[in-house]
Amino acid sequence: MEFSTGLPGLDRYPPSRYPPGGDAWQARLTTADYQRIARTADELGFDSISVSEHLVVPTSLTANMGAHWPHAFTAMAFLAGATTRIRVNSAVIVLPYHHPVDFAKAVSTLDVLSGGRVTLTFGVGMAPGEFAALGVPFEWRGAVMDEYVAAMKELWTAADPRFAGEWVRFSDVVFEPKPVQQPHPPLWFGGRSLVSLRRAARVGDGWAPAGGLLGKGPWLEEPEQLPAMLESVADLRDGRPLGVNYPLMQPRIGPNHTVQPSAFQPTSAQQIVDEVGRLAGFGVTATSVPSLAEAPDTLEGHLEGLHWIAENVIAAFR
Repeated sequence: MEFSTGLPGLDRYPPSRYPPGGDAWQARLTTADYQRIARTADELGFDSISVSEHLVVPTSLTANMGAHWPHAFTAMAFLAGATTRIRVNSAVIVLPYHHPVDFAKAVSTLDVLSGGRVTLTFGVGMAPGEFAALGVPFEWRGAVMDEYVAAMKELWTAADPRFAGEWVRFSDVVFEPKPVQQPHPPLWFGGRSLVSLRRAARVGDGWAPAGGLLGKGPWLEEPEQLPAMLESVADLRDGRPLGVNYPLMQPRIGPNHTVQPSAFQPTSAQQIVDEVGRLAGFGVTATSVPSLAEAPDTLEGHLEGLHWIAENVIAAFR
């Protein structure tokens, strides 16, 4: 089992710098503080540190989503530069927002500079207003993402890259450097629907049904559904394993990005360990877990929580 953590102070969701938490300490974090959090997670044995992304937030959604969101890949580059071992992950990047030639170059560059520590988790997006601000067709977002993935794979792997799609075309070009990871950095796909799972199985390395929007069914509602859903796409994998990232504290995101708290509320370290083991039995390969302490109100409190997770949960699976 692999364990991930987030970076406080950069997004709307817990650990959050906005109400209802009202965690003013996160708004005061400095460059050195962010580096300290990342290095602590690195030293404690966390496998990855994840950041999410929105480029703009429609005003109609700011009450539920907040306004403070990072550019995920910029944050990933910063985190990779501050650490030596831990992987940096996007959770998630809405790929249709990023031109695939430019983004493929950014990914290759960071993969080289980080020594092959980049993981990419993509989503199709959910906010029409955000798509409109970027001039991207919301109604075609799934098809756009599929084409962008194919174009990037061509750039990352082909000696003479050529591509002719509906939105992307190139030929007679050279693309270097190639990523360190072969054939390319791991590609994971977010979303709770069978459509997102099939996309992950067809062209990716993992599925991240982590807090994704519930859309047109069928979709994942409980982890007990995982074995049957994974079996339904086995024909697309040809025996290749498919990773599954399922956070222990799994929120539900509904219309207008409202968030319902997780139904799982642990009261002991052993309960957390047991639940992680149960998820592993369903096919989960990566997760994130809480500490039992109350939400921290200082940087030191957050770091203590990372130590508690490492000592009481991660150690049980090493």
